[in-house]
Amino acid sequence: MRRSRLSATLAAFVLALSGLAAGPAGSAEAANLLANPGFEAGSLSGWTCANATTVSTPVHGGSHALAGTPVGADYAQCSQTVSVQPNTTYTVSAWVRGNPVYLGITGGASTWSGNASAYNQLSLTFTTGNQTSAQLYLHGWYGAGTYYADDVVLDGPGGSTPGTPGAPGTPATGAVTNSSIALSWGAAAGAVTGYRVYEGSSVVATVTGTSATISGLKACETHSYAVAAYNSAGESPKSATTSVTTTGCVDTGLPKHSLIGYLHSSFANGSGYVRMADVPAAWDIIDLAFGEPTSVTSGDIRFTRCAATECPNVESDADFTAAIKAKQAQGKKVLISIGGQNGQVQLTTTAARDKFVSSVSAIIDKYGLNGLDVDFEGHSLSLNAGDTDFRNPTTPVIVNLISALKSLKAKYGSGFVLTMAPETFFVQVGYQFYGGSGTGDARTGAYLPVIHALRDSLTVLHVQDYNSGPVMGLDNQYHNMGGAEFHIAMTDMLKAGFTVANTGQFFPGLRPDQIAVGLPAAVSAGNGYTSPTDVQTAVNCLVEGSGCGSYTLRGGTSPALRGLMTWSINWDKYYNWEFQNSHEPFLNSLP
Repeated sequence: MRRSRLSATLAAFVLALSGLAAGPAGSAEAANLLANPGFEAGSLSGWTCANATTVSTPVHGGSHALAGTPVGADYAQCSQTVSVQPNTTYTVSAWVRGNPVYLGITGGASTWSGNASAYNQLSLTFTTGNQTSAQLYLHGWYGAGTYYADDVVLDGPGGSTPGTPGAPGTPATGAVTNSSIALSWGAAAGAVTGYRVYEGSSVVATVTGTSATISGLKACETHSYAVAAYNSAGESPKSATTSVTTTGCVDTGLPKHSLIGYLHSSFANGSGYVRMADVPAAWDIIDLAFGEPTSVTSGDIRFTRCAATECPNVESDADFTAAIKAKQAQGKKVLISIGGQNGQVQLTTTAARDKFVSSVSAIIDKYGLNGLDVDFEGHSLSLNAGDTDFRNPTTPVIVNLISALKSLKAKYGSGFVLTMAPETFFVQVGYQFYGGSGTGDARTGAYLPVIHALRDSLTVLHVQDYNSGPVMGLDNQYHNMGGAEFHIAMTDMLKAGFTVANTGQFFPGLRPDQIAVGLPAAVSAGNGYTSPTDVQTAVNCLVEGSGCGSYTLRGGTSPALRGLMTWSINWDKYYNWEFQNSHEPFLNSLP
């Protein structure tokens, strides 16, 4: 969140995009039509090559890559032919390094790179005509020396190899428990030996009939499944994806679709002070901005309410507390938000961790709050070089924050509301750059270990879709803030999950009820203001799959999307409640 309009990390973000070594390009859904796309078989299986082999170094992701060495008049081409659908657009990409290397579609588009020192990504799109197959190729140049390629993607709907079954019907959900999900689907056309149920690229069940029960799951987890039929000729295209959440979720007491806003409680910021009692009933979560540390590394968080010299209409502590209780009696949740632009918090020691827990608890207890919002920005979170496993972080500021949040959750129990408001730089940019790899900005993706460790306790994640540079989405295209597509692409990454750059590890998506879209309330509130019409276009795409434009949802639709967050309630009042008046009735109208 911002006390001013400009992002403290925007400049660093742009530098990161222009200068970092890029990470894996895999999509979160199983849309890659290529066999052995990362050469992880340790062979050229699936490819037709001349003067090429696999190598274990240098690789971009995983343990193997392609090495091609042109000899004489040959330029070491490797190709693969796949089944495609007519009149359909496909995306192609590959990570390459070394001497000149070309990527293209035979008879269609091509591109090339001469980068000799590090892997960089080539990408293109092409649209099929009436054909049912397409040939992707990689090659070097005459006498130019060895080139390397890895993590090749041909993304789009598959066609049918002659003799294979047609695609099965979209899976329908049957009985769902805390630990199992029953699925059934329409039979595929043609000769069928059996069906494979996929979650991402992993087969989770193989059956001969048109139903399966996936068991051994955890309570309140979201899973996404697609089905493919197979016979001796091969496998069919996959069905559409169905997302299902196991039972056992704790009732948060929030509406299905909620309006979340920040209230300037410790400053006015030019938008004017709004008393707690004057916050309209439309707001379901009210975040008090901000609790800040006595020093960056102390862990000692203080919440100092706005002084009368800055906020002449500020209410007394007694009236403020009474108004909080009144909001809670209406079913609203009131949280203390820690950090913000100016509140840098680095829990570098266990002593700072423990002080964080005790001082935040004191604020919660004093005002009778429902929980905590983590709004760490700037340089609060970063990753030490070599800390590349988001599932098992080693950087002290990350480890101590995780421990502190788990302690607070344990202290206050299942009703404790925990939200987070990171910038895209700390979350989605982790798809392309990850700070622990030791190159570029150590902050990129630094929230991912925290989100992952707290995913079972996290009530809502509302990434700030503003004050952001361009971010690469799961379609491997850059998206710019301020329009519907940016919110669609950024939110889809949170739902579908994504491969974390330079690690080969997959960050699982969150449940839709844990995700809200973060927006500035008005043009003065932050860069990236999006009109109400475009916001609602994005939400309709995410919830119902309609109006998505050229973007294809990798994570499927999210009927339980939690809602919208804004910075801030104060700025919304300043602009005559445009955000509230536009979006509360819209959210209430959603199924």
